[in-house]
Amino acid sequence: MSIGNQPRPRSSGERAARAIAGALPRRVDGPLVGAVAALIAIGTVLLAAATYTPGDPAEQLHYVERHLLYAAVGALCCAGLTALDHRTVRAYAPIVFAVCSIGLVLVLTPLGAVINGTRSWLVIGGLQLQPVEPAKLGLVMMVAVLLGEPRDGEHAPTSRDVLFSLAVLAVPTVLVMLQPDLGSLLVIGASYLGMLALSGAPLRWIAGLAACGAGALVAVWSLGLLKAYQLARLTSFVDPSSDPLGRGYNANQAMIAVGSGGFTGTGLFQGEQTSGRFVPEQHTDFIFTVAGEELGFLGSTLIIALIGVVLWRILRIASLCAQPYARLLCTGVASWFAFQSFINIGMTIGITPITGIPLPFVSYGGTATIANLAAVGMVLGIGARDRGRS
Repeated sequence: MSIGNQPRPRSSGERAARAIAGALPRRVDGPLVGAVAALIAIGTVLLAAATYTPGDPAEQLHYVERHLLYAAVGALCCAGLTALDHRTVRAYAPIVFAVCSIGLVLVLTPLGAVINGTRSWLVIGGLQLQPVEPAKLGLVMMVAVLLGEPRDGEHAPTSRDVLFSLAVLAVPTVLVMLQPDLGSLLVIGASYLGMLALSGAPLRWIAGLAACGAGALVAVWSLGLLKAYQLARLTSFVDPSSDPLGRGYNANQAMIAVGSGGFTGTGLFQGEQTSGRFVPEQHTDFIFTVAGEELGFLGSTLIIALIGVVLWRILRIASLCAQPYARLLCTGVASWFAFQSFINIGMTIGITPITGIPLPFVSYGGTATIANLAAVGMVLGIGARDRGRS
């Protein structure tokens, strides 16, 4: 046999990829995978348009290449978690939650960096990490354990289970408040309430927590506990035209960009608001303004429809789960994605205050992209193995 016919030795990376592919279950939710992939693809195109610099292709490709790298790492995490039995992943929930909490603590040390008014980033060399993003997943996992595994003889969480889950919720809540990151705090609270509401917990707890949340918001406002920039965001939401060049600038420019796209949009790389960089953070928090201007109503509707498909498939998997833990984890992920998407899109069209949170799967952001795809991997793993009925 000639030397040329000898098989080429496989690298460790190729062997790992083949092992993951071989371990993937056959029954994977295709519509969910397709919708997530489509959102990432659209986000990459919008990112290229948002960061396009004529005559400087290196600057343009910098963000696109990094975004694709983050998406590839996230896809590997997604595939790996899909291949694992969710009961195995569940055993590591306390460890994941503890590690994520440590990350939130480190943000408050000299390792943390203040960006856009919040100390929510870890800067290690040239690497920037936002621990609150994986902390959302860690919280969902831990709460699903506490509320989704009733004791012998019980069919729903007891008051004791709810109290334990509230103690867990308090950890990221306090640490995120110290940053302070109001947007992420709202997402964390919404995810928890969504899980609690569908866990079968006593209704008095749900009503009581909702009342406490409303009371806390009133107290924060009346006692003047908000930072100056946070207060400016809220007041500009009430009346953006009161200070169009100051505190209302972001909201006004976002609405101008979305409105200028009309029904079909100006075309990719043709938006005057986008190319002129009139909208701050248009590649991250305000990526939807690029869609509104350059893809118009049709393109924006497509993004919202794809997010709807993601939520529908996750909730469908949840409805088919035989185990309460698996059902609650899917519910938590759906609540997380739904609320964050609503707030992000809402702030670009003037129906919610500006809070500075990314649009899942579409905005540029490494930690967020990887955490989102990891959450999808857990849901896919559950959907492939834990079905009580078809």
